[in-house]
Amino acid sequence: MIYFNGFALKDEEKFFEEQLINSDFCVAGFSYGAQKALEYVYNSKERIDRLILLSPAFFQNHKKSFIRTQLRYYKADEVSYVKEFLKNVVYPSNINLYDNLDINKYEDLEALLSYVWDKEKIKELIERGTTIEVFIGAEDKIVNAEKSYEFFSELTTVYLLKNRGHLLK
Repeated sequence: MIYFNGFALKDEEKFFEEQLINSDFCVAGFSYGAQKALEYVYNSKERIDRLILLSPAFFQNHKKSFIRTQLRYYKADEVSYVKEFLKNVVYPSNINLYDNLDINKYEDLEALLSYVWDKEKIKELIERGTTIEVFIGAEDKIVNAEKSYEFFSELTTVYLLKNRGHLLK
């Protein structure tokens, strides 16, 4: 399996054993990594049977001012921004992610926040025979779970997990 990490994280795939499939023909990604996973599969010439999107970072429902504000806060105090971000990632659990911390660059946050999920790309992958599964925590404090569910459920299989946050715990 090829796995793409979430923003500011490394080695967090251990938290998703329940959702992941160990296969040479599977690609998965968490949050920001879900965006990267989709692009990887879309541009790949290799056989990929399954794409697993774990709490995909979905911000296209936000105003541009929200993105500018997030970027400004990050630039002003990267450490405090990431600390608060991690607190929201683990909610409602109290898992400690500091061992998984891997601070990204400003450009990565900008890419994460401005990414637009393309329905046509998703449809094309399904037509190619790739099974796409999306997992969303209903109590997600990073993205709007309702908007994310609304978008992805029109296209593919979506699991909305009650009482779980962005980390799906």
